Amino acid sequence: MSSLYPKKIYITTTLPYVNADPHVGFALEIVQADIVARFYKLMGSEVFFNTGTDEHGLKIWEKAKEEGKDPKAYVDEYAEKFRRLKKPLGLLEDIHFIRTTDEHHVKAAQEFWVRCREAGDIYMKNYKIKYCVGCELEKTESELSNGRCLIHPNLIIKIIDEENYFFKLSKYQDKLLALYDARKDFVVPDFRLNEIRSLIREKGLEDFSISRLKAKMPWGVPVPGDESQVEYVWFEAFVNYVSAIGWPDDFKKFNTWWPVIQFAGKDQVRQQAVMWQAMLMSAGLPPSKQIVIHGFITSGGQKMSKSLGNVISPFEIVEEYGTDALRYYLARHIHPFEDSDFTMEKFKEVYNANLANGIGNLASRIMKLAETHLDACPKIPENTIPKTWKDALESYDIKKAADIVWEEIGKIDSSIQNSRPFEVVKKDKEKGKEIISDLVVKLYKVAQMLTPILPETMEKIKSMVRENKMPEKPLFPRKE
Repeated sequence: MSSLYPKKIYITTTLPYVNADPHVGFALEIVQADIVARFYKLMGSEVFFNTGTDEHGLKIWEKAKEEGKDPKAYVDEYAEKFRRLKKPLGLLEDIHFIRTTDEHHVKAAQEFWVRCREAGDIYMKNYKIKYCVGCELEKTESELSNGRCLIHPNLIIKIIDEENYFFKLSKYQDKLLALYDARKDFVVPDFRLNEIRSLIREKGLEDFSISRLKAKMPWGVPVPGDESQVEYVWFEAFVNYVSAIGWPDDFKKFNTWWPVIQFAGKDQVRQQAVMWQAMLMSAGLPPSKQIVIHGFITSGGQKMSKSLGNVISPFEIVEEYGTDALRYYLARHIHPFEDSDFTMEKFKEVYNANLANGIGNLASRIMKLAETHLDACPKIPENTIPKTWKDALESYDIKKAADIVWEEIGKIDSSIQNSRPFEVVKKDKEKGKEIISDLVVKLYKVAQMLTPILPETMEKIKSMVRENKMPEKPLFPRKE
């Protein structure tokens, strides 16, 4: 392993709320994180990859009541749906799955509260706010349009008027700005960090509510020392990033893996880069390693969400096209940092063009030549992966990394057209075999670069090369 890569690395996604079936929008985040996790494994790092489900909060409580279910039974059902994404999305086998209803997490969330309280950062006051249940966040007038949330326009804004505990976020304004100045790559892409830095300097930071009245919303982690309140869902759920690696009981495990690379959506920059980092400072813990922010998958220009009725099921796509087809589309045709539109028409178009007629057809052509004219697999040199591809994944530009792979596929295809090995081998057997062997090595190089992106396809191609056989059936059958 190169000394450039860490021996151990911790990667996590945000935890989706279990109030709806998984859709392709969440699949984007977890596939992005999985690709980066697989990349670091390929480079020799040991990886702890965490995901799971966020199972407390007002909208989950309301959905359970709406369906006439006990909240725990409700979240058990939905958590299992998210857990089942592991195989269809081709996620790492050893991925860690945490639930915020886990006993250890609940105890960790309460201990985190105690440490922040001991730091003098928790106090109680009365307040009245406009609240979006979909975001589980307070909304200012600038974040509303015609009295509706810009992200969840179909949901009615609630008015919350009660006495709650607050966290002294304002206390950490200067420390946060110092963190951002010291760590220019703390948030990726950098313009997201610049937005937050500018917002803090222009408007300052305000303390935020971290509890709810249990009488109004009983589904949450009890506040230590005050049974009348439950912890606010964001404050409690953040703690999964440390509870997943043993905190506060197993400091050896915690110190082995912390700090973390966090993947999150663009609607969570403030929560991830401001609120959570201040909480870590309050609890006496080091900040996160990096925060990678992706855009939304849109449909017709609107964020994909159940409330808008425009969701696409990843299960249905995988059933029809296969796991790697979905991973390919998310890697190469969805921008890693900006919003991107998703339509099944475009999905089918690029599937046929780049998978069925692209890598699938190329692998078949090369391995048919190899099986016919080579006695065995040629020697495969080590370290055939280009630095540009590694650099792209180190900077989380998954689309650029995928583009580099398909540029290589295009070059190989062109070389076949130019060298015409199927004709050369008839006239000059040794020269033809030399050309075919070179093509097999180049195909193997492509398979290596596909390791994080299309793990199933990579294994199939490597197996074909090792066995010196063409595939028995197309890697990606064409869809009419």
